[in-house]
Amino acid sequence: MTEANPDEQDHRLPDGGDGWRPADEQEGRLGDEPGRRPGDNQGGRVPADEQESRPGDQQDGRPGDEQVGRRLADTVARLRRSMRRAARASAPDNPLSVAQLELMARLAERPGSRPGELARALRIAPNTVTTLVNALVRARMVRRDDDPADRRTVHLTLTAHGRATLARWERTNEAILSRAQARLDADQRAALRTALPALARLIEEIDSDTGDGRAARR
Repeated sequence: MTEANPDEQDHRLPDGGDGWRPADEQEGRLGDEPGRRPGDNQGGRVPADEQESRPGDQQDGRPGDEQVGRRLADTVARLRRSMRRAARASAPDNPLSVAQLELMARLAERPGSRPGELARALRIAPNTVTTLVNALVRARMVRRDDDPADRRTVHLTLTAHGRATLARWERTNEAILSRAQARLDADQRAALRTALPALARLIEEIDSDTGDGRAARR
C-alpha cells in the first residue's frame, strides 16, 4: 500500500524505518583472501567459479531454497515500494496512511474486531491502534459499537464510507498491476499466473508463523 510522508499527522506511521536496503542497493566489500595477489580482480567481484557457496545454494545452476528466500524478500520489498509510489501518484487525494489502510483491510476481513485484537493481528502497540481508530472514526471510516454484554468493550466495523474508500484504493492497486502486467511478454505473464497459487500458500505459511493462519484461510 502507501507510505506515510514525514509531514503527516502523528497517527500516520513511517514505513521502511528498519534501515534495511535491497541487495542491489547495498555496497559490498571484498575481504583479504589468502593466495590472491595484489592487482588480481581489480573489478571488485569474485569470479563465479571462485565464489563460495552458501548453505541451501544448489550447484546445478538453479537457486537453492535459501537463495530463493533472499531474492524473494528483495523482490517483495521492491514491489511494495513501487506500488506505494505508483498508488500515491494515481490517487494523490487519498488522505489515508499505510497504517490506516492496513487496519481498515483487517476490519474488512474481521468485522467487529476489538482494538486489542487489531493490535495483536497488526503487531502494533494498543495505543497506536487507539490513535488510528480515533482518526478513522472522525473521518467516518470506522464505527465503534459497545458490546451489549460488557460496556467496557467496543467492537469496530467499517462504515459504508470506509468500505467504499478501501474498495477504491484496492481498485487503484489492481489497475497499477494490470497496466504493468500488460507490458510483460506472454511467457512472463504466464509465469505470474502459474506462481499465484504458490504465493497464496506462502502468505498462509507466513501468517501461521505469526499466529494468524486462520485469517489467511478464510
